[in-house]
Amino acid sequence: HDIERQLYPHHVAHYLGLDVHDTIDMSRALPLRPGMVVTIEPGLYVPYDDRFPKAFQGIGIRIEDDIAVGQTEADIENLSASAPKSPADIEACMAR
Repeated sequence: HDIERQLYPHHVAHYLGLDVHDTIDMSRALPLRPGMVVTIEPGLYVPYDDRFPKAFQGIGIRIEDDIAVGQTEADIENLSASAPKSPADIEACMAR
C-alpha cells in the first residue's frame, strides 16, 4: 500500500466545475447524474528514491479524459476524445 501511495498519490477521478477544481466541497460519494462532468485521470509519479530505477526517478505522467454523464451508458460523452494521448501524438504536438 505504501508504494501505491508513493507512485499514485491522488484519486482516479474528480468532479469538474466551471473553474475546473471548484467542486472541492462536494462529497465523492454522490451518485453520478446526467449532466455532471467528471475527469478520469490515472497517473504515475516516480519519486527520487533509490527503491526505483534512476532512469525513471522524477518522471510523472497523467492521462486525463473529461467525461459528461448521460442518461444512459450510451449517452456518455468523452469531451476530450480528440486530445492527444499516445506518446507519438504528444511528441508531435510538442514539436510544433
